[in-house]
This record gives sequence, structure tokens and C-alpha cells, in this order.
Amino acid sequence: MQSFSFTKAQTVEEATGAGGRFIGGGTTLVDLMKLNVETPSTLVDITGLPMAEVEKLPDGGLKIGAMVRNSDLAFHPEVKARYAVLSEALLSGASAQLRNMATTGGNLLQRTRCPYFRDTSYSNCNKRNPGSGCAAIGGHNRMMAILGTSDSCIATHPSDMCVGMMALDATIHVSGPKGARSIAIGDFYHLPGTTPNVENALEPGELITHVTLPAPRRQSRQVYLKLRDRASYEFALASAAVVAETSGGHIRNIRVAMGGVGTRPWRAHEAEAALMGKPATPAHFRAAAEAALKDARPQSENGFKVELAKRCIVRALTMATA
Repeated sequence: MQSFSFTKAQTVEEATGAGGRFIGGGTTLVDLMKLNVETPSTLVDITGLPMAEVEKLPDGGLKIGAMVRNSDLAFHPEVKARYAVLSEALLSGASAQLRNMATTGGNLLQRTRCPYFRDTSYSNCNKRNPGSGCAAIGGHNRMMAILGTSDSCIATHPSDMCVGMMALDATIHVSGPKGARSIAIGDFYHLPGTTPNVENALEPGELITHVTLPAPRRQSRQVYLKLRDRASYEFALASAAVVAETSGGHIRNIRVAMGGVGTRPWRAHEAEAALMGKPATPAHFRAAAEAALKDARPQSENGFKVELAKRCIVRALTMATA
């Protein structure tokens, strides 16, 4: 770890004007600093900012402060009762100790677990060293992405929480030197393309202040299903977040998101289109899963993820429409 200066912000304006990297729970940033993957010259402590509340909004939605801890969010009564997919996603991630420290804002900005990104002895990582190549292509890539990849990067987005928020149509609110703005979660994450080092829509100095979720549809059911190598403290091989509303045995409204398979939290629009208005049957679930994975580009070691992700979607849809 390299030396750095440290300051504690008292206000959002002070934080965004400090010109450093923001640190809250530190469960990602500190790890990467120890590995010399991240080498900020200044850390700005934002733990004292008033962003640790969960509030019900007048329109029935929910406001989640960026400093709300993952454990607090997962067990919040409003989240458990009305946004079950988010609670389930949070509780399937990391360990209890990490969830007690990790924050909503930090989880939204969680970086990949690609071993070549985290090991600086490998110089060829376009995400860490733009233009150097991608060691995972042709290397150890069992955990890597099969959707949204490019010839420059196949790193998987690791978050569970973000998959749940993707299915809930979350909006991310930020503040920075140019003022405040709101970004739909579907527009927040960038595909790697030729610039995998540019991961999201944040501009220099911008700080995530809170997230808002729209009011859930009254008759909807929500499910998060995570498939992994072991039962706890493990990243997804494939996961599915489903928010479904049925009537008369037919699907009236559906949202499907996937984790463990994409370079960003993956919204399966093709699956949704294949399901809208259709009977909630295994055949239609399988057809939706096929549509969701039709553009998959597996690598040398992760071809199994294609079928695994399809089965994950089918099972999650079955659970959500039972």
C-alpha cells in the first residue's frame, strides 16, 4: 500500500470539492489499495455525512441513503415487506461481517473480482492498464462473463445487490461540482467495449448520495436465486432477480435481471419481451431463458454458464409465479 493523505468531510459539498477518493465502509477500496491496484493520493471519509437513512417516499417508493449498511438495508421492514428481491440479494452476498460494514453506495461501485485485475504482476489488464490487453481471454476464465463482453475485457460484475436493484428499476442520485443529477440504473453501468477502464457514468468528483426505488406493483412477487460453488461467501456463477405479476395464469408484468454472467448487472430485456402476456408455463420460461442467453459468448472454461444461467432463470420464474 502506498502512502496517502486522509480527510473527513462534514458536508456533501465539502466531500465533492476535496479532490480525492471517497471511502465509506472500505470493503472494496481498502482491499484494492493493499494490492496496489488502487493508489489514491487522498482519501475522503464520508461516514459522517447524513446519508444513512431509509425513508418511505410520498409516492410509495423508497429512498436509500448511500451510507446505509447492507445488513441494515436487508433487514429493514420496508425492504423485507415490499422489496424482497433486494433483501434476498443482499443476504446472499459476502459474509455477515462484511455486510455490517459495506454500504449501498460502495456496493454500487464494487469492482470486478477478476484475478488478473487484482494481481498487478499481470500487466495485461485493460481495466487496470488501458491498452495492455486482457489476460483472462485465453487464461483462467471460469468465473468470467459471457454477456456484454468485448475483445478488450470479459470481467464479471460481482454485485448481488445491484442485480436486485436492476430488476427494481432503481435510480441513482449523485452530487458533484456541477450539481445534482439522477441516473437510471440501466444507464449507470457501461459495457467494456474498447474502454473497460470506464465502468460507469460518474463524472470526476461526483458522489452517490442516495438511491430511489419506485413503488412496487401490489400483486407482484419477487425472487432472487443465486447459484454458486458453495453455500456462503461466494460469488455467483449465475443468479436471477425476478419481479413478476400474473393474472389468470398469464404474465402481466415482468422484470428479469441476471448476475454472475454479465460485465455489468444484466437486465434480460429479451426474456421479458418473450414472457409478456404469455401463460406462466415451463415452456415459456425456457423460451425466455433461451432468448436471454442468445448472445452469450463463452470462453474456454465457462461454457457451462450458458446452460446454468438458463436453468437459473427458469427456476426463478417458476418460484415467482407459483
